[in-house]
Amino acid sequence: MPRSAVKESREMSSPTPPTPAVNPVAPVVIALFFVIIGVEAAFTLGAQGFVGGPNAVGWRVAAIQNYGFSAVIFDWMWTNGRWPAEHLIRFVTYPFVHGSFIHAFFAGGMLLALGKFVGDVFSQLATLAVFVGSCAIGALAYGVLLDDQIPLFGAFPGVYGMIGAFTYLLWLRLGAEGAQQSRAFVLIGALMAIQLVFGLLFGGSNVWVADLAGFAAGFGLSFFLSPGGWAKLRDKLRHK
Repeated sequence: MPRSAVKESREMSSPTPPTPAVNPVAPVVIALFFVIIGVEAAFTLGAQGFVGGPNAVGWRVAAIQNYGFSAVIFDWMWTNGRWPAEHLIRFVTYPFVHGSFIHAFFAGGMLLALGKFVGDVFSQLATLAVFVGSCAIGALAYGVLLDDQIPLFGAFPGVYGMIGAFTYLLWLRLGAEGAQQSRAFVLIGALMAIQLVFGLLFGGSNVWVADLAGFAAGFGLSFFLSPGGWAKLRDKLRHK
């Protein structure tokens, strides 16, 4: 058999696997999503009486009290110079407790969508660092800038951190194309405007402070966590 025919036969017997229509989401983002949905499923099923018995009705309220971030507790820690681990952990536990199924569903959905874009470029560890760091800095801003009695809970500060990282990537791309880099901030501007309108119409909370701080943290951390980020930042500073 001619060599060309043998080659063709091998290529036909070992076809190239088709390219998936949708690129897979980073495993760390999927893991965060399932933790959020898993916790919410326990609260929802418990409230309906399917699991946990009578005490399960109060699981959500107890979780917010025990794991939500409290500006009051933060002020106490700051004033007394005491930082118990049971309260410090609130900086990273509050994103996994939500006020309702809808709250968790939208936070998880946005995390998947934005985490897809960020996880395609950032490493697994860097993607996780953006989420956790944005949550922690969002809580810090909430505690330092406000004296709010309402606990902070829900993953949106971390989601806004992902928006910050996505904005950073878009900002870089626009700069490479010679386009107006301020266009990268259209998304966050639109989201904050929507929050303002809803707050004026229906009344709102001060959670937007943590969201905005989470965005700023995600954008700022991306200078260091993106591939070659620190080297790029150093080169830019040297050129200036």
